[in-house]
Amino acid sequence: MTQATNDTTSPLESLQHRVVHLERQNADLKLKLAWYEERLRLNAQKRFGASSEKTSDGSEQMRLLFNEAEVEADAESESEATESDVETETITYERKKKQGQREELLKNLPVERIEYRLSEAEQVCSCCGGKTHEMSTEVRKELKIIPAQVKVLEHVQYVYSCRHCEKNEIHTPIVTALMPRPAYPGSLASASALAYVMNKKYVEGMPLYRLEQQLHRRGVLLSRQTLANWVLHGANQWLSKIYDRLHEELLKQTYLHADETTLQVLHEPGREAQSKSYLWLYRSGNGGVPIVLYEYQETRAKEHPKAFLEGFKGYLHVDGYPGYHHLPDVTLVGCMAHLRRRFDEAIKALPVQKKNAPVAAQIGLDYCNPLYKIERSLKDDPPEKRFEMRREKSRPILDAFLAWLQAQNDHVLPKSKLGEAVHYGLNQWSKLEVYMQDGHLEIDNNRAERSIKPFVIGRKAWLFSNTPRGARASAITYSIVETAKENGLDPLTYLQDLFEQMPNIDLSDPEAVNKLLPWNMAAAKK
Repeated sequence: MTQATNDTTSPLESLQHRVVHLERQNADLKLKLAWYEERLRLNAQKRFGASSEKTSDGSEQMRLLFNEAEVEADAESESEATESDVETETITYERKKKQGQREELLKNLPVERIEYRLSEAEQVCSCCGGKTHEMSTEVRKELKIIPAQVKVLEHVQYVYSCRHCEKNEIHTPIVTALMPRPAYPGSLASASALAYVMNKKYVEGMPLYRLEQQLHRRGVLLSRQTLANWVLHGANQWLSKIYDRLHEELLKQTYLHADETTLQVLHEPGREAQSKSYLWLYRSGNGGVPIVLYEYQETRAKEHPKAFLEGFKGYLHVDGYPGYHHLPDVTLVGCMAHLRRRFDEAIKALPVQKKNAPVAAQIGLDYCNPLYKIERSLKDDPPEKRFEMRREKSRPILDAFLAWLQAQNDHVLPKSKLGEAVHYGLNQWSKLEVYMQDGHLEIDNNRAERSIKPFVIGRKAWLFSNTPRGARASAITYSIVETAKENGLDPLTYLQDLFEQMPNIDLSDPEAVNKLLPWNMAAAKK
């Protein structure tokens, strides 16, 4: 009879296994706790701290100023300063007021002159009683701001007939005086009214309900529904034609930028009101005419940039989103600002006692900062010189940076903010260094982020679009006003010019439409 084999472990071994299991569990819990603490600190910093990503070199202390009016008033005081005031200003702000600053401010503004003279009876010398003469003048200059005025504009078209023919002929010739066609037939909207409403909404970020209230206070009882109809008509009937021409011109360029942000549209067919839609941004880069275009789409799918950029061949600056990958004939350029931002967030997520220590996140940031310092020094140089200087100064830093990222890869926690920064850098590296290939290229995609910011700010005011038609109209209008600004035009004036001219030209004539493009309008005004 054989003895049964005892497969059970001893109590000591069982305890040892349990200790190992608990140690692993404890380590996992510590990692999770560290991850949650890191997110908590970062969220607190984003909510209550400064949003700037600038780093201090020790010469300037960052402060949160609650007395902005007082501080700015002292810094930009228009009153005459004493010598001690100037000295104090120099010490505090390290600058003196520029001479002629007021004249520079006022030089392009119209002047309304009000003269104050003595009456004939007052022009008598108090000493001898003789008549005084005008010896000199003293001039005080002020800014006069005139609020928006609303008038009724009557277009009276005269019709002419021949008295002789009326009495003696069977047919009487009738001639009507020429009158420009309106931007919105059958409506009260003039070209200036359309431009004003669209400028308020898309340039100044004012929702239509607030504009409705403003107009009511001036005695103009227009409903927001009427204003919305004006916006839709102006965008879809007229601005869309300029938008299409700008799109054609954009695809001819070599250097572009792209980005996207969320947009809520309440009434999309087959979708819930809470669904996320997207506004895509495509804009020109270095070396081409300034063009900024937005496109509304329901999703963030890769088909959208592929369709919009069909025919484009060149470089596209992006932020790492995979939806831009695999575009035919397109070389993607990465965004160093996104990598730098991740290291900055990793520092902000650290406990207070570690923020000033020589941590790895600070080392990563210290690789990014010299690269940006080089770019700032080359900002005004031609592309050829920028290309050569990058090879000389930036390439050694990039090579050292990549080696450091590779060395860090095995030592960072993947889900930590530092781990995210390191992995982002390694995954995007082939795109991050593309800017070295051409002096026209930029180190980051900040040009696109700056262009999408007006929409993001406006979104905080009006929150959502009601329908896809309205979202498309908004995308078109934002495109026109932002392109106008990029070309040095006042958006309000440009919109009014378009609404006055477009109804009265042949829009099938490419040359006639080309004259209305922002850079051509800007050149014509010079």
